[in-house]
Amino acid sequence: MNNLRLLFLIALLTPFLNVNAQEEKTYKIHTVAFYNLENLFDTENDPEKNDEASPMMEIKADRENIYKRKVHNMARVIADIGKETTGNAPALLGICEVENIKVIEDVANDPLLLDKDYGIVHFESPDRRGIDVGLMYQKDLFQPISKSSHTLKIYDDQSRKRVYTRDQLLVSGELEGDLVHIIVNHWPSRSGGEARSRSKRIGAAKLNKRIIDSLQSIDPYAKIITMGDLNDDPTNASVKDVLKAKRKKKDVKVKGIYNPYINMFKKQGLGTTAYRDAWSLFDQIMVTKPLIEDDFSSFRYYKAGIYNKNYLTNKRGRYKGYPLRSFADGGFTDGFSDHFPVYIYLVKEVK
Repeated sequence: MNNLRLLFLIALLTPFLNVNAQEEKTYKIHTVAFYNLENLFDTENDPEKNDEASPMMEIKADRENIYKRKVHNMARVIADIGKETTGNAPALLGICEVENIKVIEDVANDPLLLDKDYGIVHFESPDRRGIDVGLMYQKDLFQPISKSSHTLKIYDDQSRKRVYTRDQLLVSGELEGDLVHIIVNHWPSRSGGEARSRSKRIGAAKLNKRIIDSLQSIDPYAKIITMGDLNDDPTNASVKDVLKAKRKKKDVKVKGIYNPYINMFKKQGLGTTAYRDAWSLFDQIMVTKPLIEDDFSSFRYYKAGIYNKNYLTNKRGRYKGYPLRSFADGGFTDGFSDHFPVYIYLVKEVK
């Protein structure tokens, strides 16, 4: 049974949770993750979208088999995230760069994930490329209570025309009895340059903050997890000044936000995607203060990481060490994504 496999041995958690070694305590642990699936499009042309510009549609030969391979590669990564520690795939997984619910269902139905019985929350967004965000959840671990899609209205600085981009997804539900709220993001890209596009991500951060504020106005102690490909680093204004995310737990006040990826970026120089020999940590997971309390009678944040295993990296050539992406030079590489996944562990004492 899943629950038995998810019991976390005291020997592993004792050094981190300040547990007296004489106490016979065990902990349940779940992985919460986010993964940019890099242009997961199906093989059919949708006249309502600009999907013909996707890498999948640009491939002319053997497209169906390439699609199946791409789906399987995504499922392989998802099945592996957190498995070494929990013995399970993520209980909750935010995703982006997916064309529609069908491609998510194909991933969930891959043989590597079928026994996880993933449920899906997805809304079509107005993004011109036709890409959306979504949430996958293991049905025996998480039960959604409410779900909503929040539109980001932003405008080009020069033309003043509206820029159609991804909605932000909010799902509230119970993780084995604990009420948690998950926000899945894919903020506007840096097209046109970081400075010129900065205001769009500031706008996305303000929308994210409004969603968080609305939840906290109902319950100041709401357990909120906001995650996504932000197209900004933890040190950029959108995260640092708008969300006011902190790098130290002790600095997080009531209704505040903790970002474990700040130190990974600033002190360790880690990243989730690379461009022109520079790493960026665009993919992040942040939590509100109730998830970093020391009382483990309910699920709390334990640690965070970047899932950058060797098989996900390019082994040779100019892009050695970069994430091994699926599409390059107009073809399929049999790779995975141009982003590494990120994850956090949530733990809870088992009485």
